[in-house]
Amino acid sequence: MFNPQSSESSMLTSRETLLSTLETLPDALFVVDDATTIVYANASAQTMLGASREQFLGNPFWRGAPQLVSTALYQAVQKTTQTRVPSEVEYRSPVTGTWLHVQLAPTVGGLLLQFHQGRAARTAAQRQETVPQGERLYIDDLNGLHTRIGVLTPEGIVLEINEVPLDDAHIRREEVIGKPLAETRWWSCSPPSQEQLRAAIARASRGETARFETVVHPREGMDLHLEATIIPRRDVDHHVEYLVYVGTDITERKRAEAEIHALIDAIPQLVWTGRSDGSQDSCNQRWRDYTGLNTEEAQEGEGWMQCTHPEDRQRVLETWQRAVQTGGVYETELRLRHGTTGEYRWFLTRAMPVRDERGQILKWFGTNTDIEDRKQAEQQLKESREHLRVLAETVPQLVWSTGPDGLTEDWNQRFANYFHATPEQLRGYGWRQFLHPEEYDHVRAVRDRSLETGDPYEIEYRLKDSNAGSYRWFLARALPVRDATGQILKWFGTCTDIQRQKQAEDALRQSQERVNHLMSSSVIGIFFAEGDVVVEGNNTFLRMTGYSRDELCQRCINWGDFTLPALKASLFQQAHQELVVQQDTTPFEAELVCKDGSRLDVLMGGVAFHGEVLQGIGFVLDNSARKELEQRKDHFLGVVSHELKTPLTSLKLQTQLLRKQLGKQGIYNADTVLSRMEAQLNMVTRLVGELLDLSKIQAGTLEYAQETVNLGDVLQEVVEIMQQMQTTHTIVVHRAAHPPLLVGDKDRLEQMLLNLISNAIKYSPGANTIEVDIKTSEEAVMLSVHDQGIGIPREQREKIFERFYRAVAPHQRAFPGLGMGLHIASEIVKHHRGTITVESEMGKGSTFQVTLPLRRT
Repeated sequence: MFNPQSSESSMLTSRETLLSTLETLPDALFVVDDATTIVYANASAQTMLGASREQFLGNPFWRGAPQLVSTALYQAVQKTTQTRVPSEVEYRSPVTGTWLHVQLAPTVGGLLLQFHQGRAARTAAQRQETVPQGERLYIDDLNGLHTRIGVLTPEGIVLEINEVPLDDAHIRREEVIGKPLAETRWWSCSPPSQEQLRAAIARASRGETARFETVVHPREGMDLHLEATIIPRRDVDHHVEYLVYVGTDITERKRAEAEIHALIDAIPQLVWTGRSDGSQDSCNQRWRDYTGLNTEEAQEGEGWMQCTHPEDRQRVLETWQRAVQTGGVYETELRLRHGTTGEYRWFLTRAMPVRDERGQILKWFGTNTDIEDRKQAEQQLKESREHLRVLAETVPQLVWSTGPDGLTEDWNQRFANYFHATPEQLRGYGWRQFLHPEEYDHVRAVRDRSLETGDPYEIEYRLKDSNAGSYRWFLARALPVRDATGQILKWFGTCTDIQRQKQAEDALRQSQERVNHLMSSSVIGIFFAEGDVVVEGNNTFLRMTGYSRDELCQRCINWGDFTLPALKASLFQQAHQELVVQQDTTPFEAELVCKDGSRLDVLMGGVAFHGEVLQGIGFVLDNSARKELEQRKDHFLGVVSHELKTPLTSLKLQTQLLRKQLGKQGIYNADTVLSRMEAQLNMVTRLVGELLDLSKIQAGTLEYAQETVNLGDVLQEVVEIMQQMQTTHTIVVHRAAHPPLLVGDKDRLEQMLLNLISNAIKYSPGANTIEVDIKTSEEAVMLSVHDQGIGIPREQREKIFERFYRAVAPHQRAFPGLGMGLHIASEIVKHHRGTITVESEMGKGSTFQVTLPLRRT
C-alpha cells in the first residue's frame, strides 16, 4: 500500500542527495528561470564569482555574473531557450580573459548552465562551430579598435565592450558588463543623452538601425561628442538576437564645425548646410534670426520649407531634389518669410556639394542672398518699360511722333480713331488737312519756328472730328529727343482735348458778367466775408451800412460790428451754424447796426464755402419800409383790439343780464336767441383777445406769471370746458403717472392747451375723437394732441406756427380762423423754454408734440 509519509520522506531524501551532489561538483553550476534570473548556484559557482550566494541569487544572470557574460553565451542561452535542445559554447571571458566551456541543458521553467574553466579537448573545426564567426572577430579585434564598440542585448544590457570607452571612463570591464548601457558612467551624467540612447535602443530592438549625435561625460572634466549607431543583428528566424553599438568620437569635427559656424555667422548671407541626402543639417545665426526657427525646428517636418512662400514651394522643392539626385549646383530664387514681421522677401539661393576623394557627396553648403531690392528694381524697370509701351495707347491724348524734319511717322490708335483716316492720309503733313482754317497759318508758323530753333512748343488749335463732323479745341505740346551730341532724333508730341475747358472758360466769363451785373444792383447789398472780416462788398451794401470803399479795402469792417449783443448769441449764431452745417442759411430778418450807430431792419441770407477759413457770400435787403408798415399794422391791431374789447365786454354783460331778466318774466322763447348771441359774442371776444395778445407778442409786452403749475390739472380743466362747448368730439386724455409740475403762467398754459385742442377739433370734422397724451421723464413733460383730421402738407409744416398762416387749400376756406392760434401757442411754449413740433399725414390726421421742462426740486 502506498504510504504518503514514506513517499514524501523519500523525495526529501532524494532532493538533499541531489543538492549534496551538485555542491560537490568541481564545475560552477547555475540554474536560471525563463527570465534568466539566477535561482540556484553551487559552491563552485560562488567561488568563481567571488561572491556569496545571497549576493547574486534572485538577480538577472547578466548582472549577477558579469565575469561570465559574453555574446557567445548570450546567443547560446537564447538558442537553447527557444529550441529546448542541450548545447554547449566555448569563449574567453571579456572580464578575466579566461577560457570557459559551458554546457547548457533545458530544465522545467529554465536552464541549467555548467561552467568549466579551460578549453575543451576538441578540434579547431569543432571550436569554430562553437564560436560564431562574428563572435571570433569581436573577441580578437575589439581592443585594437579606437572606436567605441559594444554588444548589447535587445534590452540594452552590455555583453561585450572594447577597451576604448573603459579607458575614457577609467573603469574596469566588470563594472560595465551585465549592466544596462544607459546606466553606465558615460551616459548617466547627462539625462538628455541618456534619453537619446534609450530611444535608439528601443528603435534598434524593433529591427531599425538607429543613429544620433550626442555629448557624453566619461569622467570629470571630459566631454565627448559622439556619433552613435546601434545596429540590430538577427538570427536565422529573423528575430533581433543582439545589438551592436558603435560610438565614433567626433569631438574634433564638432570643434572644427563650431569654428566654421562662427565664420559662417559672420557672413552677411543666410548660410545653411545639408546632409548628403538633402536634409538640412545646420544654419547660421543670421538664418535663425530671419526665419525665427531654431536648428531643430528647421530639421523637423516641413522644416525650412515652411518659411518658403506657398507659390514657390513646389518649384523650389523640385529644383533642390533634382540637384541632390544629380549632384549638380543648386541655384534658384525664392521668397522667404520673416519670422517676426511675416513679410516675404526675395532671396537668391545657391548650394554646392562637398565631396570626398572618391567623389561621394559628404555635405551641401548653401547661402541665401537677399535680392529684394534688386527684384523690386527689376519689377519697377519691367513696369516702366510696360508703361512706356502702353503709354501711347492708354493716355487720353492723341500721341504722335515725327522725324527731325517734322514729318509725322507714328501715332497711337486714339490719334487714328479721331481723324478716321488711313496711315497714308496721316503720314507726313497729311494731318494738317484736319486743322481749322482759322488756325492753319498760325500753327504752321509756330511749328516751323520750333523745327528751326529746336525749342519745344505749345499751342492751342481746333482739329476736325471726322466722326462727328465738328471741330474740337486741343492743346498741342511737342518736345525734341536728342542724341549725345545734341542732334534731334525725333519729336514726340501730344494733343490734349480741352473742349470742355474752353466751354468752361466761356461759361465762367458769362458767369462773371452776370455776377458783375448782380454786384452793381442798387436794391440788394452783397458782401463777401472770410471768417468775421468783410473783404468785399458792392456799393449798395456800403450805402446801407455807411462804410466807405477804403475801409473795406483795409479790412476794417468786422461782422461783429453789425450785430447787436443780444442777437450775437441767438439769431446770428443760429445762422452761422446753418452755414457751417449745410453751407447756406434760411433767409431771416435782423437788425444791423450801421457805422453811425443807427439801426437798419434787413432781410438776410447767405451761402458758405468751406476752406481753411469759413468764407461766405451774404445778401442784404433793406427791410425797414416793410417793418415800419408791420409796426403800424400791429399798432393798429392793438388799438382796434383795445377799442373793441371794452364795448364787447359791456355788450356781453348786458346780454347775460337781459337773458336772466327775461327768464324771470317767463319769456323763455328769447333764451335760445340770446344764447346764440352770447356764443357769437364769446367768439368775437376771443378773436379780439388773440389779436391783442398777438400785438403784445410782437411788441414784446405780453406778460407772464411765474408760479408752480400742475399741467395735468390745467389739462383737465381745459378738457372739461372744451367738452361742454364742443359736443361733436370726445376728448380722450391719457394722464401721466406722476404730477407734471412746472414753473410758468397757468393762464397762458391754459390758453396754449385751448388753442391746440380747438385746432384739432376744427380740422377733423369727419372724426369724433381727439386724443391727448401726457407723459413725464426726469427732466421734462411731453404733451401730445392727436386728431384724425385732414392733415398738413409736408411743405407747409415748417410755416404752420407763423403769424396769420393757415395750412388750408383755397377750396378749404370753410374752416374759420385767422391763423393766430398756433402762433400764440408756439410763442407761449417758447417763453416757457419748451419746444413744439408737428407730425402729420394727409388724410390721416396730425399730432402736435409739446415738450416743457419740469420744475427743479
